[in-house]
Amino acid sequence: MTDSDAFDDAPELRTLADYQFGSGAGAALFPPTADLTVKRTSSGRPEQILAADGRLVSHGTDGRFTLGIAGGRRLHEALEAPTGRVVVGDDSEPFVRDGKNVFAKFVQDADADIRPGDEVLVVHYEGHLLGVGRAELSADAMLDFGSGMAVSVRDGAGDAE
Repeated sequence: MTDSDAFDDAPELRTLADYQFGSGAGAALFPPTADLTVKRTSSGRPEQILAADGRLVSHGTDGRFTLGIAGGRRLHEALEAPTGRVVVGDDSEPFVRDGKNVFAKFVQDADADIRPGDEVLVVHYEGHLLGVGRAELSADAMLDFGSGMAVSVRDGAGDAE
């Protein structure tokens, strides 16, 4: 891991990621052998962790991570479905890939543990990652409501992979 100074925060950030996203998330986001760049605030707190493929996470002042699409890809590979996932169909795919929000009427399934404010992976029902964002509703509400925003999408995955 690279930085102007050593990435001394890695063990604490791995623990925080495991707590926020589930067991194994810390190792997936911040593997010990990875070449990561840490951008810090003026006080020295890690603010953004970047990899060659883009922003993994931002570390907020509230102590929680917000996902970038590169971090979402790592979690998508590491965490077993349905952990942290909101599932949508063909109708939503191009919009989510473009970074547009997910509305409740298009949600086909969701991890039962999702609460409002959680960082989530938006996936197609076939399993591929479409985007990452913040849940605006609980999993139950996403599935019950016929209208309203379910996920505020932060980053879309772009063109089909």
